[in-house]
Amino acid sequence: MAKTIMIVDDSSSIRQVVSIALKSSGYDVIEACDGRDALNKLDGKKVHLIISDVNMPNLDGIGLVKEVKQNPHYKFTPIMMLTTESGEAMKIKGREAGAKAWLVKPFQPPALLAAVSKLA
Repeated sequence: MAKTIMIVDDSSSIRQVVSIALKSSGYDVIEACDGRDALNKLDGKKVHLIISDVNMPNLDGIGLVKEVKQNPHYKFTPIMMLTTESGEAMKIKGREAGAKAWLVKPFQPPALLAAVSKLA
């Protein structure tokens, strides 16, 4: 059975690129347009990895990580940030919230898939 990965990004083109890369490698994908949408879609089914942007409307990526880590069903689900944010201060915030990895946009699909294979 394929592993399920949730992509959370307010950019539909980024979600599409990531989704194509993941699906072509055999993963099932759930897409969410922001942190609030992602929380609504985390309804108890197994998610092996969450890939999230940082800067989004309604609920940003750091807020999403904090919320997910409070949910008993998902507190051990690894979360990777995929963002244009490359500053050390933001990376520290992400780690403190519970993010396991940080990949900076623009990215190459092979780099994304290598990181996913280590986490999912």
